Amino acid sequence: MYADPSTATAFESSTSATAEVLRRFNEAFLRHEPALLPPLIAPDCVVERSQPTADSTHLVGGPACLAMWLEIAANRNGHFTLEEVVVMGERGLIFWEYRTGPGPAEVSRGLNVMTVRGGRIVEGRGYVKRPA
Repeated sequence: MYADPSTATAFESSTSATAEVLRRFNEAFLRHEPALLPPLIAPDCVVERSQPTADSTHLVGGPACLAMWLEIAANRNGHFTLEEVVVMGERGLIFWEYRTGPGPAEVSRGLNVMTVRGGRIVEGRGYVKRPA
């Protein structure tokens, strides 16, 4: 069974747009340039954090999501390395490593599952494997 060609074209277009948004999103963290983030975050964005906090596990609304990502991108004490980015339509998987020092206890690995619509991130879910 084959997909309808018009559907394949829409999927390919969505995949290309999502890939570009995630490329720009990742650049903000790799280059420690939080100013790259505001145009990428939708006003109705929701983030499910990797760890619960006293406030909750979710951030709701563009300003709350943006504030969290701005803080991470501005932190020069850590360094992200992209391991792989997989894009499927409006969904993207970002596999990464985050290093805060030279030792193995100072490395976390993680995955962000992102949803992009209309050229902006509308949802992010973070999963982290922390050092033992």
